[in-house]
Parts: sequence; C-alpha cells; structure tokens
Amino acid sequence: MNALAGANPPVLLDVRWQLSTAGAAGAAPFDGRAEYAAGHLPGAVFVDLDRELASAPGGRGRHPMPDVEVFGAAMRRAGVSSGRPVVVYDGGQGWAAARAWWLLRWTGHPNVRVLDGGLPAWEAPLSTDVPVPAEGDFTPEPGATGGMGAANAAGMLDADGAAALARSGVLLDARAGERYRGEVEPIDPVGGHIPGAVSAPTTDNVAANGRFLPAEELRARFKALGAGEDGEVGVYCGSGVSGAHEVLALAVAGIPAALYVGSWSEWSSDPGRPVAVGPDPQ
Repeated sequence: MNALAGANPPVLLDVRWQLSTAGAAGAAPFDGRAEYAAGHLPGAVFVDLDRELASAPGGRGRHPMPDVEVFGAAMRRAGVSSGRPVVVYDGGQGWAAARAWWLLRWTGHPNVRVLDGGLPAWEAPLSTDVPVPAEGDFTPEPGATGGMGAANAAGMLDADGAAALARSGVLLDARAGERYRGEVEPIDPVGGHIPGAVSAPTTDNVAANGRFLPAEELRARFKALGAGEDGEVGVYCGSGVSGAHEVLALAVAGIPAALYVGSWSEWSSDPGRPVAVGPDPQ
C-alpha cells in the first residue's frame, strides 16, 4: 500500500485466471473479467491471460507465447512503461500473475513484482471503478530478460532445449505428482513426463496461505531436487503458466531458471516424442 502513495507508483495488473471448469457437472467457465468488475485493487487494469499473455492453443501448446505486438499493445493499454514499476496479482494461486511477471521480465521490463498471496493478501477496500490509464511506452524486446537471469541467454526453452537440459542440467516438472507419474492426465493427450525431468510440484513452494515459503526454505527444497546455484535449470508444467510460478519461486531462492513455455501440452501433442512414466526421472 505504501508503494501506491509514492512518487512513482506502480502500474497494477489484475490477471485473475484459472483453468476452465467448463464441462464439469454444474460448473461454468471462470470469468476473470467478471471477477475484476466485482472488485479489484484501486487503479488496477485487467489483463486477459488467454488473449493477451498467450496465443491461441494449437501445436505449440495450450498457452503458447503471445504475438509480441499483441502483448506489447496490451501492456501499453494498461499503462506499462519501462521507467515505472509494475505489480501483478491474481486471485491468490499466483500462477497467472507469475506468467505476466515472466513475460514482462523476458521482454525487458526492469522492475516487475508479484503481490505474494494475490488478492486475498490485500487488506484495504477494493474498487469497482475501471481506470483508463495514460498510454504506456513499453516496447517488448524478446529475450532481453530484464535482468532476470536464465539458464540460457533468452530464459526460454523450446522442446529440443528442454530435452537437452533434462540430460545436461536440471529440468523441473511443476505439475502435480500424479500427472508426472502418468497416473492421471485430465487435460493433455497422454500422461507422464519428459525423460530425465524431476518432479517438483509448484504447490510445494507455498505455505497454506498461498504465499511463498521463505527464501532459505525454497533454496533447500530446490537443492534437494538437484537445482542449486550452479548449473542450468529449466522448468515446465502443463502449458507454461504454473511453470512460470516455479521460475518465480526459483528467483526468490536466488536460482535463475528458464521456462519451457510449450510445456507438456506441446510435448505430448507430438507422438514421436518420448514419454516417461512412474516416479523416477528416466
């Protein structure tokens, strides 16, 4: 709250999103815009993850990289400028906010933070006023990383890069353990994991209140998984959303990591790619 009253207040981005529950008995698709309209942080602008932080689903995964011009236009519409800090939040899970954080950092914004714990962590009144911010000047530069640091120069992996990193470094699978083991697969064509990847559910990076564990606990966790401060580290998930949250957790722990954006949704769409099952990486 103190930052909002400063001389250079941050741009606030509301990125509420969750996996669609359409098709479940009695369930309706999650509507982030409706949630935003019902109440948001004062001054926050809504950003649509599916349309502005990703391209249409297809062979490159369920949430492939957005067109850089579409992404840039969305950020400028929201008032994002290179010289002004950005704070991103979502409904509390942190995955969508982390996706926005990662994209902004990967495209060169130098000062982006995530509200730890999301909207539930906000202790002041919400607003229903919809701001119309002045146009920002942010121009995305893909691969710039914004000082984020990464396992490779761009901080992003493709399928071949992920496969190579699983052999030469540490590739973390941020999905639930049962999906990694191939016991269930509710979304993608097949269950299992990229051969050589290590199971590291992103849900284990947060406490019961949804906030990140202390940095020292995260460092200990990742060290136990083989991801220390030395060597290359990469992360994937189902579609490059929860994996961004694990990249953020690694950053909190002081460990740079790259994100395989296509993730399992891209990997599993090609029947020619190998699939491992069971609790072991191989």
